[in-house]
Amino acid sequence: MTSDAVEVTRDDQAAVAVVRMNRPDRRNALTTELKVALRDALEEVGQDASVRAVVLAAAGPAFCVGQDLGEHAEVLRSGDPDAMRTVPEHYNRITSALATMPKPAIAAIGGTCVGAGLGFALACDLRLAASGVRFATAFAGIGFGGDSGLSATLAHAVGASRATDLLMLGDAFTAEQARDWGLVREVVAAEELDDKALALARRLATGPTAAYAEIKAAIALGTVSSLPTVLEHEGAAQSRLAATQDHRNAVEAFLAKEKPTFTGH
Repeated sequence: MTSDAVEVTRDDQAAVAVVRMNRPDRRNALTTELKVALRDALEEVGQDASVRAVVLAAAGPAFCVGQDLGEHAEVLRSGDPDAMRTVPEHYNRITSALATMPKPAIAAIGGTCVGAGLGFALACDLRLAASGVRFATAFAGIGFGGDSGLSATLAHAVGASRATDLLMLGDAFTAEQARDWGLVREVVAAEELDDKALALARRLATGPTAAYAEIKAAIALGTVSSLPTVLEHEGAAQSRLAATQDHRNAVEAFLAKEKPTFTGH
């Protein structure tokens, strides 16, 4: 199964599916086309009993830089009163597909991982990152809160204090820091990332996948049982924030490569 925006390849012998975001020229910025293709691909492989492990990867120098702000700016300029419907229609379903599929999901992070891209990576069960990769939450820089589950998954991964720091200040952090904080399992050479991720997926696919599904469910009860509630809250919050002048001005400033000025309105 392939599409322009997302490529899905199957290793049928190992029962592994690799779902690869395929907009390298846009740094895998999340256009509507990419979001729909990614959502549909993940929901399909998640429900496919012949797939026993899934790798989420990306083509090009960036894993995912979050929402395509050019497209988002057009929606804001149009005056669409439901500018943030993308959150429940796309982001929440992508996050939920990764977090709840009854099989292991591995993120192979080969480049910049920002915003919703970070949320998708943290919705996976295990993460590998290439040396030199940079991460950031990025939301506050455009007058937004978090989405894609970051309000829950980041806090559970690194603790509420560090998550607050990362979400409010938005400072970038390295793959090595992410490893030291427990966000990624291993940092590998960039040229080894795909092979390492596939080998890990194959290892998991030969294991007790029914037990893995129960492990995911049990861990969710203990650590992210509030994820559906958080996703609902994030969606409502982003809709409120999308109506602020701070957000609209910040998006225009980003596109103009200028520093935004925030007034709290």
